[in-house]
Amino acid sequence: MFTGIITDVGRIESVETRGDTRFVIETSYDPNTIALGASIACSGCCLTVIEKGRGAQRNWFAVDASGETLGCTTLGSWKQGTAINLERALKAGDELGGHIVSGHVDGVGKIVDVRSEGDSLRFTFEAPAVLRKFIAPKGSVTIDGTSLTVNEVNDVKVDGEMRARFGVNIIPHTQSVTTWGQAKAGNSVNLEIDMLARYVARLAEKD
Repeated sequence: MFTGIITDVGRIESVETRGDTRFVIETSYDPNTIALGASIACSGCCLTVIEKGRGAQRNWFAVDASGETLGCTTLGSWKQGTAINLERALKAGDELGGHIVSGHVDGVGKIVDVRSEGDSLRFTFEAPAVLRKFIAPKGSVTIDGTSLTVNEVNDVKVDGEMRARFGVNIIPHTQSVTTWGQAKAGNSVNLEIDMLARYVARLAEKD
């Protein structure tokens, strides 16, 4: 489990395609504190550490991603040099600064607009139709691993289906310690809906 509070910005050092795809990720995390088999959320996707080490410039760890994971997330577009948001798994007693995040990506959305609003950046995202009912004003959503609060939601018809477009403000601090300072309109993003919303929707279904 995670909280959606980013603790490092990693960078893809290499990509190797075998049966699965292996990513080597540069990080500032001390490899002595990372156990093999540990879970790390990589731009919102929970991945398992299979190797680790120290480099000349930065430390690193390696993960494998299956074809299923590549097809259901943005990981298929990662290449050498891609910056990604990192968060280590929550420990008992840690401060819960964001919200409960599983690291299981529910769908891929996209950034449709970015503009300045005061000192913040105002992002507008578009979510797939299947996730529309789970996104609500003032609710929580995890985008590329970051716990964010939804400002407003508007339903729009795109290619014959209704989708949710929703706004989020990202403050300067968050921009500086995550990948959001470099994000642009048109970028694809990993979305994880709020766990509470998932269960409420399930309970509301008729038998």
